[in-house]
Amino acid sequence: MSAHTPAAAPSIHRRAVITWLAVYPTITAVLGLLGPTTADLPLLLRTLILTAIVVPVAAYVLIPLLMKANTALARR
Repeated sequence: MSAHTPAAAPSIHRRAVITWLAVYPTITAVLGLLGPTTADLPLLLRTLILTAIVVPVAAYVLIPLLMKANTALARR
């Protein structure tokens, strides 16, 4: 593969695993950190807070890092 040839996009199954690898630990960490603090809030508000943190972290930080790692592994 030359330096100018873009890597093929991972399969939908691999992207699903990458997304899960970003989302699951992030949700677990946020729930562990904020769970006791938000336990008395209504479910919809707790979910809003959780997703307001998890979605940007996963979408802008973790998934791009995991996609780069996937590309590096695929090239080996």
